[in-house]
Amino acid sequence: MAKTKILAIDQSTSGTKAIIFDNKGKVVHRCTENHEQFYPQPDWVEHDPEEIYEKTMLAIKNVLSESKTDLADIAAVAITNQRETVAVWDKKTGKPVYNAIVWQCQRGAKACKELQEQGYGEMVEAKTGLLIDPYFSATGLKWIMDNVDGVQKKAAAGELAFGTMDTWLIYKLTGGKVLATDHSNACRTMLYNIFDLKWDKELLDLMGLHESMAPEVMYSDAVFGHTVPGEVFDREIPITGVMGDSHAALFGQNCYQKGMAKATYGTGSSIMMNIGKKPMKSPEGLVTSIGWGCNKEIDYVFEGNIHCTGDTIKWLVNDLELIPNSKISEELATSVDNNNGVYIVPAFVGLGAPYWDNGARACISGMPRSTKKAHVVRAALEAIAYQIKDLIDLMAEGSGVGLKELRVDGGPTRNNFLMQFQTDMLNSAVVRTDVEEVSALGSALMAGLTVKVWKDFDELSSLRKVDKTFGPSMDAGKRDQHYKGWQEAVKKVLTK
Repeated sequence: MAKTKILAIDQSTSGTKAIIFDNKGKVVHRCTENHEQFYPQPDWVEHDPEEIYEKTMLAIKNVLSESKTDLADIAAVAITNQRETVAVWDKKTGKPVYNAIVWQCQRGAKACKELQEQGYGEMVEAKTGLLIDPYFSATGLKWIMDNVDGVQKKAAAGELAFGTMDTWLIYKLTGGKVLATDHSNACRTMLYNIFDLKWDKELLDLMGLHESMAPEVMYSDAVFGHTVPGEVFDREIPITGVMGDSHAALFGQNCYQKGMAKATYGTGSSIMMNIGKKPMKSPEGLVTSIGWGCNKEIDYVFEGNIHCTGDTIKWLVNDLELIPNSKISEELATSVDNNNGVYIVPAFVGLGAPYWDNGARACISGMPRSTKKAHVVRAALEAIAYQIKDLIDLMAEGSGVGLKELRVDGGPTRNNFLMQFQTDMLNSAVVRTDVEEVSALGSALMAGLTVKVWKDFDELSSLRKVDKTFGPSMDAGKRDQHYKGWQEAVKKVLTK
């Protein structure tokens, strides 16, 4: 009997989901196991890699038993993961030398500042497509090499390995036989040359790392290895469909062609556009990354990350207590004809792309005496759309390709006012897909291609379910007036 199901591991910042997808791309069942967050100092964030592996195995065990899925039906194990979070471990013992340094951790800020002052910014961007920032893995690894006793000696002897969370899970699932990652994770470390498609020796040397520590970089549709039979798995199952979470979401949204873009609306937002098979220098404020490797080809992307989108609505509910719940925001926003000149710039923790101003702080501006609660709520929703327009406009300009449509996912997309305002601001279709667990779905789709559950991209696209398409109805003059007001409001909070 043909194996028709994919088991996807979605290893995120707060926990790990195990999700079973059927051959229609539908979720059969999911289980989540959260792991602990460690904050040894202000602005430092760590995870225990061993706890993450244990929780991953528990989630897999639970999803199989609760759904009564027979392992004989599982065609492949797919992995999508929090990006940039990185660990170092001993190849002989399989034990981490220190906790994993999480993408949110700022301990690399001093090293980043020094690298920038020494003039490495242009070189790093020219090789990796990235800006020098502690968000990326390299300076977290450098900290481990500089501060953990005995690691430099062991690394020089070829005894240590480093890797993002996909690499760690692959290593553990294969019983330590495979040290590998995919292009989408490698390109987020600030150590990988996205043009030459190899680890960059100059950058590794700069961080005090050895080439022997680096995982092999493979295409996302490669078979990375096989699960080791044991407590959870009763046989060897191929591990494939490995991608960082934002990249997997782009794939899950079927954005396979140049000019196709997705926006994930969550606490913050990840905006990504497929720019085709050739890398391009990103416009200032964005980064160039590898979307995925498939069929021995690389798809490149522009990406920008916004710190605060859906979190602005949470702020209205939980902190200001202006509204009782997020659902009422749509009703209030549509109860007034316009924002009455009110703009909110939600720079609570600074502004991310394309401004990259950590010193900026939030403001509400333009309030006349006639301002009502509804105007403030409407301004908060509009701020989400403006921030996404900032990035989409840059991406379209930088790629030389007009936006085909914006494919959206995440909780705030259920707000119809926000989606209509978004389509009006972009003057382009916004397509809300009926997609659950879009990152996990993307990795499952990639894995399913490898093991022939699906035959090609056309078949993957045929699985797609559209919930609603929003089309622009605002005239150009009004759109320009709204956006100019936003740009003026942003100027008021910028510190550089």
